[in-house]
Amino acid sequence: MTRRALILLEGHGSIGLLYVKAAQRLGLYPITLSADPTQYDYLAAEATEAIRVDTDNLDVLIHECSQLRATYDIAGITGFSGADESVYVTGGKLCRHFGLPGPNPASIERCCDKFTQRQLLAEAGVPIPAYRLAANATDIESAAAEVGLPAIVKPALGSGSSGVRLCRNTDELAEHTTYLLGGQHIWRSSPRILIEEFAQGPFFSAHIMGNEVIGIDTADFDRPPYFVFRHFTCPAPLTDEEHERIADISRSCLPALGLGWGPTNVDLRWTKFGPVVIEVNPRVAGGTSPRLVQAACGVDLITEHIKLVVGNEWDLRRSHSHIAAAQCLNAERDGILDWIDGHSRAAAVPGVAEVKLYIKPKTPIVRKGDYRDRIGHVIAASPNRARTEAILQRAMDLISWSITPFPTVSE
Repeated sequence: MTRRALILLEGHGSIGLLYVKAAQRLGLYPITLSADPTQYDYLAAEATEAIRVDTDNLDVLIHECSQLRATYDIAGITGFSGADESVYVTGGKLCRHFGLPGPNPASIERCCDKFTQRQLLAEAGVPIPAYRLAANATDIESAAAEVGLPAIVKPALGSGSSGVRLCRNTDELAEHTTYLLGGQHIWRSSPRILIEEFAQGPFFSAHIMGNEVIGIDTADFDRPPYFVFRHFTCPAPLTDEEHERIADISRSCLPALGLGWGPTNVDLRWTKFGPVVIEVNPRVAGGTSPRLVQAACGVDLITEHIKLVVGNEWDLRRSHSHIAAAQCLNAERDGILDWIDGHSRAAAVPGVAEVKLYIKPKTPIVRKGDYRDRIGHVIAASPNRARTEAILQRAMDLISWSITPFPTVSE
């Protein structure tokens, strides 16, 4: 009998292993196609099949998948967001080519361009911050003057908060402009920079499958002016009316962007004018989100996504109603991670759903002000909000680490 394979384009540091394991539980054989499989440690650790291939080249991928079809029954294809999320677009194109279930690649491509996304949401009347597009330092300066400081300055293409900064004054604006245009930020095409009004207020994220809002969490961030997540709670402490308002606005993004197939993640801020959409991501959110939602309500977003990808019927029924919380382990300085201890003891604390480390000792850490600053995370859950926080704190108290600063260059 021919094995049913799930093709995974590239991998993912925080949720890639969850996709591999979920595929295996569903009786599928996961095969990862990657430009550099060695960058994903879990592939070797799980001894899962990985093939080195240029994932930027659609024709090469079609050829590779055609060859794999001689050996396997390819049940589905999906991808993870790369530096500019192009891989997920490519996955949709492959699904179309091979007649497999998948998202509309044109919709995904439009959504992944944050400027185009903003235009489409504005046309549909979805509440969003004021925004401008810039291509050079002069444009950035004039756009910031129009939008007003403080402002968010970020690449129009990208994910994981890479290159995103809150610029509170003209000095910070000039500094970040130099960072983005001076060679430190890697552009895959000509620079396109979004300058947005800083929507001030609590941060929320709606996790959607199809047209159904599965969960809404709230989060806060570490050291400004960057946006590195520190703590999450799911479900967010909202009244029924507040929950429905966020859910309604999040769902209104789907027809505006041509989405609605599979997973979508909508980030919002609750401002003095009400909820404002910050960003729409046409995929399962990374980091703690899938396990946080699962701990809160029992819906496994990744497993249900894979079911949809291979043409099976998904099950979005909630099995329980808990309060889940996550704490991110964020590096406090640059240097070498000498050691990290206590994570096994933390994982054994009753009520802890997951303890995950992203890097190993002796790894160099150079903080970027984005997702790469995270060392790991802890997730706890219980029927009670205060109890969940107490469990999480108990687990966190057991974990410690040491980072030795890089030696300074003496004159």
